[in-house]
Amino acid sequence: MTTLDVRTGVPFLDLRSVSETVAAEVLAGWGTLVESGAFIGGDAVSAFEQDLAAFCGTSYAVGMANGTDALHLTLRALGIGPGDSVIVPANTFVATAEAVVLAGATPRFADVDPDTLLLTTDSIAAARLPSTKAVIAVHLYGQMPDMDAISAYAGSNGLLLVEDAAQAQGATFGGRRAGGFGVAGCFSFYPGKNLGAFGDAGAVVTSDPVLDDCLRSLRDHGRAFGTHHDHVLVGTNSRLDAVQAVVLTAKLRHLDAWNDARSELMTLYRELLDPGRATPVAEQAGGRGVHHLAVVRVSERTRVRHLLDEQGISTGIHYPVPCHLMKPYCRYADGDLPVAERAADEVLSLPMYPHLSADDVRRVAETVNRVADGRLP
Repeated sequence: MTTLDVRTGVPFLDLRSVSETVAAEVLAGWGTLVESGAFIGGDAVSAFEQDLAAFCGTSYAVGMANGTDALHLTLRALGIGPGDSVIVPANTFVATAEAVVLAGATPRFADVDPDTLLLTTDSIAAARLPSTKAVIAVHLYGQMPDMDAISAYAGSNGLLLVEDAAQAQGATFGGRRAGGFGVAGCFSFYPGKNLGAFGDAGAVVTSDPVLDDCLRSLRDHGRAFGTHHDHVLVGTNSRLDAVQAVVLTAKLRHLDAWNDARSELMTLYRELLDPGRATPVAEQAGGRGVHHLAVVRVSERTRVRHLLDEQGISTGIHYPVPCHLMKPYCRYADGDLPVAERAADEVLSLPMYPHLSADDVRRVAETVNRVADGRLP
């Protein structure tokens, strides 16, 4: 096997270039915060919420401390709790199921499409029970499932539709942005996300004024609007701080361009990878993903990762264990979910970030083609 020059590696993720792009604006904004002392709430948070709502095509955005709180508090604000069940895909980050349990409800794990690894109306229908009150559509790896079909199914069956858009800031389906289909769209701004803070942060977008009011109360210890000591709900402390809002406002202006760069890189991956050795997750018809992750499926993943690492190429796994097989959540499972279970053994995330070079993509693809076995169907 021909070896490549490993003196300069290809990292899985590199946030430095993204941070450098907004550094001057962020530092200027932080200087204003230091002068004003408005570190919690205030104009910086309000400005970001307005910009995010406009970006998503919704009436409101509510900043949160993180994406998990965004999901959890949304379920609570919708009145979902003990005795209710919520459908979630099994192949998602654990926070999706975690939020359901934190709200006091029961997760109903659903299998996914074998090509896109996304929820479908058939998988939702297979998981639905009389107790099911909502479905959380996860926009996995940066792309949305068939939201027209899922929205129609949810509406005709009396289910609340919540979007877990943590990996999909800026993704679209039928021209509509992530967050704009369900009663609420929930975002994480963990630093590695397409729109990432310099720490933990999250938000909920919605066009429902009642839900907006409730979320603003829940994130702020259940306070009534405009008061400090009048607590009308059992809330929590999940406020987006102004320090992160400044970062997110600066980055939001670049998000479309960064997503376009990711799309070009993913197109190059698809052109260069041998699909018999490394099969990229299929694109959802009707949608435009933002390629938060560049995920392929390989056999003998552990061996492939080891060989890539020897060549200086870093990779990730999203996710190695489906939620329904995890120790805290297996009690909610009631059967095998073969697509999610098989995918968990095969998925491999390749380097992906907007400043990744085309030459590095070629290097990664060439190496994957050399080291991966042609054993996938």
